[in-house]
Amino acid sequence: MADDGAVRKKRTFKKFMFRGVDLETLYDMTHEEFSEKINARQRRRMMRGLKRKCNTLMTRLTKAKKAATPGERPEGVKTHVRSMIIVPEMIGSVVGVYNGKVFNGIEIKPEMVGHYLGEFSITYKPVRHGRPGIGSTNSSRFIPLK
Repeated sequence: MADDGAVRKKRTFKKFMFRGVDLETLYDMTHEEFSEKINARQRRRMMRGLKRKCNTLMTRLTKAKKAATPGERPEGVKTHVRSMIIVPEMIGSVVGVYNGKVFNGIEIKPEMVGHYLGEFSITYKPVRHGRPGIGSTNSSRFIPLK
């Protein structure tokens, strides 16, 4: 039993791959090379060029990343640009995405690359089926005023 502890192999983590490309190579890609790897709708948008709002968000994210000390989370950047496509340069950043009411803080991870920012900030409150509410029964019509 004691020998098993000494022989135990170190746990290896699965290396992140995006469509057959590892993370280090993703960082070095240009926007044109990256757009070849993403879905058609996102590729079309990237080929037509990133607009001014997207570019200002990117510059604010890079500033926040540079200002943060290494190994620490950068300062969050609030934005209304839900249609921004997540590119590899954004990985590790913290973005506050507006959902119509509040800014939801999102830390961008490698798995989010190629998706829209709005996909991670839900705009509605999901329905809770089966919960009694006003109008469900006769007894629920009476609400004490306290």
